[in-house]
Order: sequence, then C-alpha cells, then structure tokens
Amino acid sequence: MKIVFATGNSGKLREASEILGGGFELVTPAEMGINEEIPETGSTLKANSRQKAEYLWDRCGCICFADDTGLEVDALGGAPGVHTARYAGEDKDFNKNMDKLLHDLSVIETEVRMASKLGLSMKKVSRRARFRSVVTLIIDGEKHYFDGTLEGEIARRKSGNGGFGYDPVFLPDEFPGQTLADITEEQKNGISHRGKALRAMAEYLKGRDM
Repeated sequence: MKIVFATGNSGKLREASEILGGGFELVTPAEMGINEEIPETGSTLKANSRQKAEYLWDRCGCICFADDTGLEVDALGGAPGVHTARYAGEDKDFNKNMDKLLHDLSVIETEVRMASKLGLSMKKVSRRARFRSVVTLIIDGEKHYFDGTLEGEIARRKSGNGGFGYDPVFLPDEFPGQTLADITEEQKNGISHRGKALRAMAEYLKGRDM
C-alpha cells in the first residue's frame, strides 16, 4: 500500500518504514512534486498533525498521513511541547534545542538550590518528561487519529550516537540509565511514542477493506 508521509526528515522516514513493515510503501511529499515547506501553525500537536495531513490531501488526493510530536518536560510546565522542533529557534537545530533544554533545567535547579540555602522550602526539581505523538491519517477525505506516549526523564548530558532529535537526552523508563540514542533502533521502535501511534494506524489499515 502506497502512502504519502508528510515529512522531509530522513530519520522519521526510516523509523516509520521499519515500524510499518513491508506491506506499506512510504512516499515523501517531494516525490509527489510537493517541495514547499508544509505549514504547521496549530496550537496543539493534533492541530499541527491535522494541518499537515490536510495540506497533502488537498494537493494529491491520495492516502496520506502526518505526525506531530512534542516533548513535554514537567519542570518546564510541559514545554517545549508544540514548539519542540523550534525550541531554540526557527532553524530546527536539535543540538541547539538539546543545549537549551539542558540549560533551562540547570537554571531551574540552581534557583531551587539557592532558595533552599536561604531557608525556603522547595521541592526537588523533577526531570520527568514524555514524548507524545499524534498521527492524522486521511483516506477518502476522512480523518483518523492515532496517538502514542513514551514516559521517561531528561538526562543531565547527551549520550549515544543513534536516533535523532532529542534522543541523546531522553532516558526512557524501559531502559534505565540509557538514552534513546544509546539503545538499538529496533529497541527504540519497540517502545517509541511514534511507534505506538504508527502501529495503531497500521492495524487500522490492515483491518480496513481497501
């Protein structure tokens, strides 16, 4: 089954292809002649995911899907959230994004330590976080939504050479002491937020009378 996936991110494309398996052929927007940047101006992950999928549907009229993923850090009030890809700026530089994330958490921890030294009662800063993905699939003009979540913590420093995005600073609960960039791609795909959403989408497609 050929499906257009709203991404130009090679890491996302490879990950999605491996998760969905051989029954699906993923096509990029560029392969369909859509070379402009697909807009994502929504205020929620679902809105962004829907907007990107609708953009593709309006231009190709074929089965397509889009995902939007956010990293939600408890100590930052759920940020970066919908701004995950652009946390450190519009250039979507994930090394800068990770550096800013680690810096922001460090600043909060320093402020808490200073307050404690002054005799103020302060809670320990939580580094709990989660990745959340929302996938929008459009078939025959109908929208279908699938989501997935991965719980964990933010590491104190980058680790690992695998994955992409924030993987080097995210410690999943399933692999204590290891970041998503430390574990194998197969291990990551087995637990990932995007993997959960895409597998749910694949099950829906397999059960649908195409």
